[in-house]
Parts: sequence; structure tokens; C-alpha cells
Amino acid sequence: MMRIREKEFETGNMEFSILAPAGPVLLSPKVHGDERGFFMETFRQNEFEACCGPYVFVQDNHSKSRHGVLRGMHYQLSRPQGKLVRVIQGRVYDAAVDLRLSSPTFGKSFCVVLDDENRRIFWIPPGFAHGFLVLSGEAEFVYKCTNYYVPEDEYCLRYDDPAAAIGWPLPEAELRISTKDRQGLSFDNCPKFA
Repeated sequence: MMRIREKEFETGNMEFSILAPAGPVLLSPKVHGDERGFFMETFRQNEFEACCGPYVFVQDNHSKSRHGVLRGMHYQLSRPQGKLVRVIQGRVYDAAVDLRLSSPTFGKSFCVVLDDENRRIFWIPPGFAHGFLVLSGEAEFVYKCTNYYVPEDEYCLRYDDPAAAIGWPLPEAELRISTKDRQGLSFDNCPKFA
């Protein structure tokens, strides 16, 4: 599992921690708060492009899940999706696995904790399998996608494949996983990106 920060960039409203070249980026917004509440900027196109690349988002998704729910590891092959993910309520362990054959981090996993206190945002470029595990009682998860969801193009890497070495922080007995996700493909057998 990769946790190394390659580089950090800071703008007026966001800190960008690049975890790997042309790979995932952890964004930490600056939160302005007082006794009334808080304000933060969660996305600015020009700053995102400068640190993450010239991507455009076409779809937003919002899910709510209970403790122990593990969703993943999903990806689209011919219409890959980059995802900009964050948690607006609760706490999740978020994971991405590099499936790009030409990448220096091919096969590596990148994992971060996202919650409604740290308010961090995770950029997962196209070419990665993605999933998350809910650590709190429940969690609401929102994300932007660079391509539309196409069910017939969706693949699933098995969440517990030893080659991905994700290291989910809950015991197997506590995990709630759909039948579809339990039947995910092994790392050796799942389709990869050229």
C-alpha cells in the first residue's frame, strides 16, 4: 500500500498532496470557521487542472452506507472514470489500485481515511479500481466522475486479492459486501489498462 507523498502544492484554498506521478492526489481544503459554522471551497477547476490534470467532470454521485459496508473495487475499462471523492457525513477507508500496465505504480494500492472532520478529498485518476469501507455507524459519500457510468463496461477487482494488499481495517466478519463484489475478479485475471 502506497502512503508516500511525492510532492505538495498549496493554493489559496487547498493543499494538494501528490501521492504518485500521474496518480492519486489527496486534497485538503482550508476550512474557515467560527461559532456560526464553517465554509470551505471543495473544487476549483483551474487549481484542480494545475495539480491533477485537464479533466472535466460529467456526473456526480451520492451514496449512503452503514457500518462495515464495503463497496468495490470497481472500474470501467473502455470508458474509464476519474473520481474526485469525499465524505460529507461519517468516516470511510478509501482505496484505489493502479491497473495501468505502463504505470510505475502498477499493482500498488493507495489508501486514505476520509471523514467529515478532516474533510479531505481524494482524486483517483482513470485507470484505477476504486472502493471504500464504512468505518462509522453510517457514511454519506459523494463523488464527481470524468465519464458517465456504463453498466456493461463495469468490472470489479476482488476486494481481498492479496496482490492488491489493501489491508482493510475491519475484520472480515464485520464486512457487508454485495454478492457482485464478492465475485470480483482476481488481480491476475482482471482486465488492465494499456
